[in-house]
Amino acid sequence: MTLDQLKTFLWVSRLGGVRKAAQEMNITQPAVSGRISALEESLGTTLFERTHRGVTLTKQGVLLRDYAEKIADLVERIKSNVVPAESVNSLLRIGVAETIVQLWLPSFLSALYEKYPNLNVEISVDVTVDLRQQLIERSLDLAILMGPVSEFSVDNVELPPVELAWFASADAPVPEMGTVPIISYNRNSRPYRELRREATKRHGENTKIFPSSSIYAGLEMVASGIGVGIFPRQLGKELINQNRIVEFDPGWKLAPLHFTASFIGEPRNELCVHAAELAGRVAMEYLKD
Repeated sequence: MTLDQLKTFLWVSRLGGVRKAAQEMNITQPAVSGRISALEESLGTTLFERTHRGVTLTKQGVLLRDYAEKIADLVERIKSNVVPAESVNSLLRIGVAETIVQLWLPSFLSALYEKYPNLNVEISVDVTVDLRQQLIERSLDLAILMGPVSEFSVDNVELPPVELAWFASADAPVPEMGTVPIISYNRNSRPYRELRREATKRHGENTKIFPSSSIYAGLEMVASGIGVGIFPRQLGKELINQNRIVEFDPGWKLAPLHFTASFIGEPRNELCVHAAELAGRVAMEYLKD
């Protein structure tokens, strides 16, 4: 019995099939089948029942899964506590919402590389709905998104809330709400849906909302006088300092944005745990300023 066999056994049991396990582990299906056969032979028992829908665990397989999960967790803790951080050269696939990219992602990456100088990082920027799907499909290791992700296999580290504020062009008097377009988040985002619902309730069905997939592009539209906008307060500071936009209070605003650093909790990956906790500390320091 080897660690590779146990690891393969866990992936087959989690994903319910040899093909999916092979894709996840980036090895061939015959290699997966061979490891499972060798494990069953070494233990002298059948671990899976094969059906046309895939595989299910036998009674002995269920017993082994409990032991194998404990062993896998122990191996991760050994790697975390024994292997020096400067020796970690794994690939960490991170998906990030654009708000975080514009706020504190650079600070997070700097802190991450300071702790893990040989780490390989792959960054994807996308809307939350797509990041969530990629995380569940395990094409991401860590997703920093509007959360939490309500999925039994996902762990969420709560991040400090991001306050929103209203902005208008500094070159003209603040227009009356309902008479100009409102510029805000991507159409497929939670803030856009909440904004449309609240603006329609307060200003009528004819309220114009211009969604933007780029926060900075949206702020530039506000500065140009195209409309008013609601965006993270921190991101408007630079244009306020340049006397291009002003913050104003129309009497209502949206609730703060809540983000989480989310990762697959089973199998547990200590690198993802540490990265998520580091994201929490960096976000707290950034938004405290």
